[in-house]
Amino acid sequence: MSFQYLSEEQRARYRQFLTDPSPEDLERFFYLDADALTEVAKKRGPHNRLGWGLQWGTARMLGTFLADPTGDVPHVAVDYVAEQLGVADPSCIKHYAERLPTQHEHAREIRELLGLREFAEAEAELRVFVASRAAQTRDSRRELFDWAVVWLIENRVLLPGITTLAPLVTNVRAEQLAAVNEHLVEQTPVEMRRELLETLVVPTGKKVSPLEWMRTAVALVSGAGMKEALNRSVAVWAFGAGAVDVGGVAPVKLTELAAYGMSAKAPKIGQLKGNRRVATLLATMRHLEGVSVDDALLLFDLLMSTKLLARASRDEKNAKLKSLPRLRKAALQAESALRVALDTPMTRQEQPARPDDRAGESLEAGSLVRETTASEVIARIASVVPIEQLEAALAVIKELVPPAGEDEDLAWRAELTNRFASVRGFVELLADTIPWGGTDAGAGVIAALRGLPRVLAYGKHAGVQHIEAHKDLVAGSWRRLVYDNPELGDRLIDRHAYTFCVLEALWSALRCKDVYAVGADKSGDPRAKLIPDALWSVHAPSILTALGLPADPDEHLRKLSGDLGGIYRELADSLDANPAITIKDGRLNLAPLEAAQLPEAYQTVHDAVMNMLPRIDYPELLLEVHGHTGMFDAFEHISGSTSRRADLDISLAALMVARSCNLGLGPVAKPGDPVLGIHRLISAEKGYFHHDGMGLASGKLIDKQADIDIAREDWGGGLVASADGLRFVVPVRSLYGRPNPHYFGQSKRSKGATWLAVVSDRVMGLGGLLVPGTMRDSLFILDALHRLDAKEQPEVLTTDTASYVVTWTPLVPQAPLDT
Repeated sequence: MSFQYLSEEQRARYRQFLTDPSPEDLERFFYLDADALTEVAKKRGPHNRLGWGLQWGTARMLGTFLADPTGDVPHVAVDYVAEQLGVADPSCIKHYAERLPTQHEHAREIRELLGLREFAEAEAELRVFVASRAAQTRDSRRELFDWAVVWLIENRVLLPGITTLAPLVTNVRAEQLAAVNEHLVEQTPVEMRRELLETLVVPTGKKVSPLEWMRTAVALVSGAGMKEALNRSVAVWAFGAGAVDVGGVAPVKLTELAAYGMSAKAPKIGQLKGNRRVATLLATMRHLEGVSVDDALLLFDLLMSTKLLARASRDEKNAKLKSLPRLRKAALQAESALRVALDTPMTRQEQPARPDDRAGESLEAGSLVRETTASEVIARIASVVPIEQLEAALAVIKELVPPAGEDEDLAWRAELTNRFASVRGFVELLADTIPWGGTDAGAGVIAALRGLPRVLAYGKHAGVQHIEAHKDLVAGSWRRLVYDNPELGDRLIDRHAYTFCVLEALWSALRCKDVYAVGADKSGDPRAKLIPDALWSVHAPSILTALGLPADPDEHLRKLSGDLGGIYRELADSLDANPAITIKDGRLNLAPLEAAQLPEAYQTVHDAVMNMLPRIDYPELLLEVHGHTGMFDAFEHISGSTSRRADLDISLAALMVARSCNLGLGPVAKPGDPVLGIHRLISAEKGYFHHDGMGLASGKLIDKQADIDIAREDWGGGLVASADGLRFVVPVRSLYGRPNPHYFGQSKRSKGATWLAVVSDRVMGLGGLLVPGTMRDSLFILDALHRLDAKEQPEVLTTDTASYVVTWTPLVPQAPLDT
């Protein structure tokens, strides 16, 4: 049927009451204004006046006149209208159904009074509205149908039959999607179309298609892995998809096409009909241009932080420990020699030699004072420590102890230069492949990186003149390592040390966003998502008024500073009166909280509740929750199709168990079962089990939780939320896994990530964000807040100091947040 794609709920509520109207709906639609009261006063009999009032409200709320306005209208609406009209007995409405011509006459009067139009008169306008939403949003057919109903009611158009409206929505949406695909194909050069289609074919001798290879992020943390990641980016950018003019297509439609292209199997994309196949591949390649760069730079960060810098520092510490016996022996020898030198008197008294000396005569009056010579001091030292051993000891001290004025990084940086082979293979690709951009502070780093391949091309003849323009970058201990290598001649540089000097500067600049990749998302320019100056100058007054913010950020920051200062002073004044707080050595110490005593009846209630809870398996729990919330209905097919396979909820429950418990598909698959067969599960996972569906399903759980009395009335109003990071081990190779012995153990393979979770005061997760390793939460907290699954955003957010961040950005959040 033409309306088969609609849900049962949509079909049930179309042009009829599915549930009782809420108090807000009664006030909005069934409230009789002055014109309505004037008109209804003309009717004879309370049942006619009540029936007219109900038809008035029904036409405004449902956009139609009910065939039985007496039996199909909820009692709450009847009572509400009767109260306004002063009808003491609302049950008299049953007499309104006795005369059909009266109902038709009332319907004509209401139609004229409200200015209601027939559907045929507004069909062209509706088509334009649906077409605009289909072209500018990711609305499915179901969502477009609901928007069409809302538009018809708001524009006072009587709803047509469901078999008229449902096909209209389907046809208009299909026409718009076809127009989008056609426009993209027309803008794509013919040669590029051929190259895009070739990515679907598995080359001879290969296991996967080029498209699958380009869609798969490289997770091998090594120089070879970095080279492969950059080659992947080179292959993506070689298509030139980013240069295609797609200005006539809304970004959200490109995102929709790319989402399908990133998830569907290559043969499935190859089966797409008409222009959609090339349009999907074009959008996918444009999306991969940013994703491949993000993945490459994320791998570079992981390589530098875990394999190069950290390992060099660790190896340097191990080498230092191994060298301690040599250093101790050399230091003891030097100390002995110095002690002898210090104990040797600088002068001594001697008798002059005289021929008439006699025995027994005092010669003190004629004694001489003579200085001790250096040869005598050396001789005394040599009697304790042989000179050869002393020279060897001093050489060991010079080797192992850095000179005065050198920074503490000299030793591990020197160790780092021994790993030049790990980076030599990708340095040139890194410099030439990524579309670098940066602030003024990062301009020097970008220039040095782009010139690095030319410096390396000089080989052992690379000299000071070749890096003269970037000499300011060579600072600290790098200066000694680059310029003062004793094995090189004058004015020659250590190109290995210079390479790591540039790479370390790049790594630091990427982390603080002084350097970024143009067009990328995670590693892109954070300012690129701000409102452009021209647009901001136009809309600034209305935005600032809506947010209650001054145009001058300094004024707002001064107010925040004053508020914070007041809170600090209030806290300081209360410290003496708080016995739980002590200050020692300039540090504030808070006494641990004592465990609160449980109420006497706690254990009894606890045991009773535990006995009431049924013992069921995890899959049964998921299916029961789905029965209450319909959460699996949120998982729509990536193609946008609303047709669903039989018992899809069971397949999705199996996938949820397999992925949430890290079991894989093997334990949940049942050979021979049409719903749980391995091929059925793989197909369902590729087609339905995606992040968008999970977010929508989470939204259904949040909405359902808000309807529970204890959550709504006792726990909170949903306006307050807290954010904190949850650490977990990542046992497989992943770009998000980072080492941290404090959280993930000491093993070389112990790596983990952080789930930055946002939880409401109704004890419900609102969403979150995956953070690589254990990076500071404040770098990601704003992204997490703008990716919540909840429809109603919290107004107050509480965090610990790791998530606290103060920003001033001309963005318009869905609701103001107090952080």
